[in-house]
Amino acid sequence: MCGGIEYQGHKVYFPNPEARLPVGTRNGGVTWLPWGSRNRMDHSFPNGGWARHESILMHKWKAWHPRPVLIICDKFMEKDEEGTSHWFDVDPHMAIQGLIAERDEKQLVYVVTEPPPANLEWVHDRWPRLVKLADKPA
Repeated sequence: MCGGIEYQGHKVYFPNPEARLPVGTRNGGVTWLPWGSRNRMDHSFPNGGWARHESILMHKWKAWHPRPVLIICDKFMEKDEEGTSHWFDVDPHMAIQGLIAERDEKQLVYVVTEPPPANLEWVHDRWPRLVKLADKPA
């Protein structure tokens, strides 16, 4: 389900209530946005740090004015059912799809998930949705 990411040597883990994710900007930069919502935080957002791709397609996120974004990272971490962490490299031409949820001028980012690749189902039943970065003009 993506419990952590690494970007330029900086590791971020969802359990940290101050966790922020590196989100790509239109000018090619990166901005850091708060990762999801937790029980003790603002209840006007969905609890957790993940958005199922199928729930987005079914418009279940409509109330939060969802916008797709790219979470820029070098690696992501999944824990298996025994709690062992496994880090996976992200191809430099790929990013994790994210969703920005907005309410009352506040923005949170959620990792978009989908079923895992068939050969990695043993790690976790949800997987970050990886998307290809658009080619930059020369």
